[in-house]
Amino acid sequence: MTIDRIGHLDPIQPGKKTGRSDQVRGGDQVDSINLSSEAKEKAEIYQVVELIKSTPELDDARITELRGKINDPAYLNDRIINATAEKIMDAFGL
Repeated sequence: MTIDRIGHLDPIQPGKKTGRSDQVRGGDQVDSINLSSEAKEKAEIYQVVELIKSTPELDDARITELRGKINDPAYLNDRIINATAEKIMDAFGL
């Protein structure tokens, strides 16, 4: 069985250089980009939409339940008030 070469490439001869330089250009140049005001506006809108998507849904039944507890004088005692204050302080990192 004989296999003929395909194309003009000779596996023994080294390939020719393509003329592409692998050298790094001088360090004087600085890359930069400029964003249009439209792109900045769209980025802000995207961030707001993502924030809204990540916000949990409001549960009307749970809100009604909590309002009832807050309005009940027996519910608001020192233990509940202190626990709530601690959670608020932790949320603000204080």
